[in-house]
Amino acid sequence: MYDALKSAALSILRPFVRYLITQGWTYGGLAELLKFVYVGEVIALDERDGKPTPTDSRVSLLSGIHRKEVRRLREELQAGSGQIALRHGANLSAQVVAAWVACEAYRDAQGEPRILPLRAVEPLPSFESLVRLVKADMRPRTVLDELLNAGVVELQDDAVRLARGGYVSDLPEDRLAFMGAHIGDHLRTAVHNLEGRAPYLEQSVYFDDLSGKVVDAVRADLRHLGEQVLQEAYQRIARAEQADRAAHGDMPTDAPVDARAAAQADEQDAGRSRLRLGVYYYEEAVPPSRRPGDAK
Repeated sequence: MYDALKSAALSILRPFVRYLITQGWTYGGLAELLKFVYVGEVIALDERDGKPTPTDSRVSLLSGIHRKEVRRLREELQAGSGQIALRHGANLSAQVVAAWVACEAYRDAQGEPRILPLRAVEPLPSFESLVRLVKADMRPRTVLDELLNAGVVELQDDAVRLARGGYVSDLPEDRLAFMGAHIGDHLRTAVHNLEGRAPYLEQSVYFDDLSGKVVDAVRADLRHLGEQVLQEAYQRIARAEQADRAAHGDMPTDAPVDARAAAQADEQDAGRSRLRLGVYYYEEAVPPSRRPGDAK
């Protein structure tokens, strides 16, 4: 088990450490960051299992970090050190792009995202109505500026054209935030499945000896297929949300008080959840020594 876990850890860490090196990060920087992770996760595990808040001694024992260091790290964690989330503007912009790509009213006869006027008389689609659709708490012009700044849309006179099929920002801080969110949730899925609980979806197709011509022939098709899967997922979730709001959340204000209270109680009992469905693609050349059938 140790060797298998070591091999998995190396596979996970190598591409990330390679990138850190290109950004000027040394081993010391990552080692300091790992101290925060170990202390925070020891505390989180005890909280998850319903145990009392662990003492510095317990955290030190389970993490291997000196007790004096544990105290310092706990204080910094409580102060919010290291809590870097996706910018609010980037998060809202990603939701706007997802709705633009997936919602039928905002796609043309060929299924492509429409070029949208900035504003139009309802029920004609417009950029302003799209922003309202995702219930953004930012003005449409602010969202538009965010998308323009990230290089995701282009402004043509009084019309907005989607330049990309998804929110892929040109801003490095956005790309890093998305990377952390995506890979973090993928790892949480893998760990969840390793712990023997009811498994989450985590599958991929893998080919290790394809000719370059085959890869070139399927690359664009696979990208399109992945986009279709994500669009369909967005549409299904949107329909389920709409049905849920119709049943509970958007009950008219003139409805009986008892009915509104019951709906609110159902909402609270059900709790709130988040989910992420991801599709990824990767390719690289296979060195001759790793090709199946080659002489050893």
